[in-house]
Amino acid sequence: MTRLPEYLKRPIIDTEKTKTVRRILKNKCLNTVCENARCPNKNECYQKNTATFLIMGNVCTRNCRYCSITAAKPAPLDTEEPGRIAEAIRDLGLKWAVITSVTRDDLKDGGAEHFAKCIYEIRKLTSDVKIEILTPDFKGDKAALDTIIQALPNVFNHNIETVRKIFKTARPQGNYERSLDVLKYIKDNSNIKTKSGLMIGLGENLEDIKSTLEDLRSVNCDILTIGQYIQPSKEHLEVTKFYTLEEYEELKQMARDIGFKHFQIGPLVRSSYNAAQTADRVL
Repeated sequence: MTRLPEYLKRPIIDTEKTKTVRRILKNKCLNTVCENARCPNKNECYQKNTATFLIMGNVCTRNCRYCSITAAKPAPLDTEEPGRIAEAIRDLGLKWAVITSVTRDDLKDGGAEHFAKCIYEIRKLTSDVKIEILTPDFKGDKAALDTIIQALPNVFNHNIETVRKIFKTARPQGNYERSLDVLKYIKDNSNIKTKSGLMIGLGENLEDIKSTLEDLRSVNCDILTIGQYIQPSKEHLEVTKFYTLEEYEELKQMARDIGFKHFQIGPLVRSSYNAAQTADRVL
């Protein structure tokens, strides 16, 4: 594995705040993408008393070649999980909650109803919390997307993850056009703000990135995230390039030129990084 540049390294921080977050998550038997996807921003977010909740288990029915979450046969849905998510959000005092999931192709609706139940339970306990969800593609099922729309999250995020030419290599069970269609359907059929993001450093060039950003704007995606891909293990796709800080500034200008007004772009940016600050400018 390639040695990380210094600007991609984060110190380990353990304080009373991070311990409190861990304790609440453990007591509620909840997964987070922070832990399961080895997010480099985990401790920074825990310091801010927040986390990105990972629902429907911690194993995935797809085997994306960049992701550290295990691909295996998942367990049945935990019907009590939405209630525990809501309690954890109340106990953490969150005003902005981000919920994501593994992909559950084994479920008829891909888990859309479970997402909706989480939203309903959160609002029962803390009606003023804003909710962002980061979902799989639900195989493009319109009925599943309608279930999400009816639950009215404040932000709907579905990541394109990478550029068109690399998509099938990185996401063999996904479909680039389907991901765009999912974002378009939400936008065309609701007032929900949409969001998407991609990793860079997988073999794309600037023209590939530009084309992907143009595709996202063509479906009126509101919020964009771009961050550096970091190889989780030797079994995952290798990093082909570490973008420099100067290149990230160029990407910010590219996003502006294409029409994005709201974005987080930087080496350690991930889907939910500073999600509240970004979305507050949109809502």
